[in-house]
Formats: sequence, C-alpha cells, structure tokens
Amino acid sequence: MNGNKHLFIPGPTNVPEEVRRAMNVPMEDMRAPDFGPFVTDLLTDMKKAFRMENGRVFIFPSSGTGAWESAIQNTLTAGDKVLMSRFGQFSLLWVDMAERLGLTVELCDVEWGKGVPLEDYERILKADTKHEIKAVFATQNETATGVSSDVEGVRRALDAAGHPAMLFVDGVSSIASIPFEMEKWGVDLAVSGSQKGFMLPAGLGFLAASDKALAANASNAPKMTRCYFSFEDMIKLNDTGYFPYTPATQLLRGLRTALDMILADGMEAIWARHKFHAEGVRKAVAAWDGCELVARGPEWASDTVSAIYTPEGVDARDVISGAYTKYQTSLGTGLNKLMGKAFRIGHLGSLNPVMLCGAISAAEMALLDAGAKIEPGSGVAAAQEHYRTKSA
Repeated sequence: MNGNKHLFIPGPTNVPEEVRRAMNVPMEDMRAPDFGPFVTDLLTDMKKAFRMENGRVFIFPSSGTGAWESAIQNTLTAGDKVLMSRFGQFSLLWVDMAERLGLTVELCDVEWGKGVPLEDYERILKADTKHEIKAVFATQNETATGVSSDVEGVRRALDAAGHPAMLFVDGVSSIASIPFEMEKWGVDLAVSGSQKGFMLPAGLGFLAASDKALAANASNAPKMTRCYFSFEDMIKLNDTGYFPYTPATQLLRGLRTALDMILADGMEAIWARHKFHAEGVRKAVAAWDGCELVARGPEWASDTVSAIYTPEGVDARDVISGAYTKYQTSLGTGLNKLMGKAFRIGHLGSLNPVMLCGAISAAEMALLDAGAKIEPGSGVAAAQEHYRTKSA
C-alpha cells in the first residue's frame, strides 16, 4: 500500500519527527552520574506544563490509569467519601476504580454529551456541613464523548461551600492541549499521559500533586496499601534525580524534546491552536446532513476530540472500518453506549490544518460509502473556509 497511514484517534497522537529522533538512542545507564541532573531538570519543567510552581510532578512508567490509581492510593483511605460524576467511558472507569479501591462514591450521573454538573456539585458540597466528602473528582475532558468540563467552576463550587475537600482532575486528554491552571484553580491532583498532548508514545503516566495533596500523603492518617505507585518511594529517589525502579529512559528523552517544543510555543499559543483546529472540524460536522456532535452544546464541545453521531441508519462502525481499510485513516470508535452510533476525530497534539482536512475528507468519503446522504465535499469546504479565513 502506498503512502502513509493517517492517525486521527484521540490518542496515541502523532509523534513529531524531532521527538521520534530523540527517542532513537542506545540504551543508557539510568544510574549514571549525568542522568540525575537530566531528570531533575525534566521534573522541574514538567511543572510548567501543569502551570504550577509548588508541589511536585511524578512520572510513572504506566498509562494515565496508573497515575489515577496513585492519586487515590496516596491521599485517601478506604471508606473515604468522594464526590464524582459519570458522563462517558473514562469518567465511568474512574468511578469504577474508586469503588474497587474501597471509596464511598456519591455519584452524579449525567447525560452523555454533557460534563461535570456544577450546580449539583455546589448543592451537595453545601449540604455536607460535616465535611465528610474528602475529595471531589472532575474529568476535564471526556475523551469518549468529546466533552470538556469547567474545572475552574468546580473550584468555585468548593469555595462557595467553604469546603476543604481535595480537587482531583483527570486531564489525560486535556493537559498540554486546552487551558489548565493547576495552582490558579486550586487543583490538588491532576493526571495526564504521554500519548496525548505531550506527543509521545503511550507508556508514561504523569501526576501533578499540590502541597496540600503532599501533606495529605505525609499525614499520620492510615492510607491505602500501595507499593509501585508510592509517593514516598518516588519522592525519596526523585530528590536525587533518580527513580525507585527502572525508568523508561527512551521515553524520557522523547519527553525532554516534546517539552522543549511545548514550552517554546507557550501554553497560551498551544491552547489557541487547539481551539482553532477544533473549530474547523466542528464546521465540517455542521455541514454534514444528519451528523451532529455528541456534545450537547457549544459550551461542552472539546477542543481535543470531536465525537460525531452518524446519520440515522448509518452504522458508525462501517464508517470507521471503511476509513481504515479504504482510505488508510484511523478514526476513533464509539465507546460503550456510543458503539455503532458515533465515531471520533482526534485533533490534539502535533497537527496542522492540511492534516485535518485530510482527516475530514477521509471521514466524509467513509460516511458516503456507508450510506450517508451528505453532499460530497461539504465538510471539507466548510473546514477549508475556516482555516483560510481565521487564525489561531
């Protein structure tokens, strides 16, 4: 088959050539004298991507799910009450993890297509006068539904209630892509992963912890059993520039280059670029008759991934398989209750308008092949008009 395969799932994302080359190095000694300073500088600069000056960022050789587990195990105790909301596959999985680790979950179930219910959170927190809720969880970007939530609004709800609970944020498909302010928003634990906005292969889980979260970890209160994901072990060795177990050295070298690229652009420019790219995809979806975003309004639409309902009678699985087999383009599948009803276009990481026009073209052709009654070229033309006449 000629040419390249095209990747437009919401993670793993495209790896820039500079990053790929940075990882293409021989194995190295992770105990070498010069490795420690490299790690120390890397951990310091990671804080800039999370927009924090205090606290710590941990890098685990895991997926973001491992960082989720570490956040819970190191700061909470089995039986603790937490406030969570469920509105897509990944927020669902976080609830499942919390329950399996023994937390008592006060759950807000939300229509898929919407996000964190701020009014419900504020009402529940104000009613919790004994402060039994120890943590509030928010999925900033629900990758399954293409929905973003207002994390700053969750902080306002906590403050309005005068509530001391810690704020946990799933930022796997948001951090380094859309606005996120760890310290300004009073976030205590934030999770991300290497394979999304950080433009790396999967394999690194990132966990930012505030001073408040670190104090919760260091307190004498009983905590969950943990070993691999222990803060204590990481802190002890990270303070020397090393890790308590063998790190993924090549991924760390790639992360150094990716982080240099991110910081050179500046977070604000990256956020603006993602919004610009996303708006072009949304223009295309609006031009396809019978298609619509899963997000139930513009206030919910994600700037990193668009989940798109197919027209009545068109199986989204046919769109996805057709795009892959006929047009060499990977689109994201519909997860859970969206299986067969929706497909996803990822628009985060290392992308440009011409690449996205290619993704839109492949999706459009696959929709037509699957029986959608849309005007050929309509989505591409709408995106082109946006990218030609607007700017990031």
